[in-house]
Amino acid sequence: MATVTIHVTTRTGAQLALAAQAGRPLMEALRDEGLVEALCGGQAACATCHVHVDEPWMAIVGPAQRQEADMLDSSLEKRPNSRLSCQILAEQRLEGLALTIAPFEG
Repeated sequence: MATVTIHVTTRTGAQLALAAQAGRPLMEALRDEGLVEALCGGQAACATCHVHVDEPWMAIVGPAQRQEADMLDSSLEKRPNSRLSCQILAEQRLEGLALTIAPFEG
């Protein structure tokens, strides 16, 4: 099983390197580590897997699509680099991706 390494800054500021299974949403690796709640299971119907992608990576990750952008609009922590991690697939082009878990809003 191929993996992609992602660098994560947690809500407490801790730095982690996680192995995300290639072809699967990043949310799954984050959820499995207990870093995000992922209440909707990856349907872009909540913002509990909200992350801030480090700026240099935004051109590679790309912007949120319409449904995701609509969901992010309801977040008090939305930034130009906001994404739902359930909508980002782990791919080799994302090897070394850096992101920060958005503050909890619940």
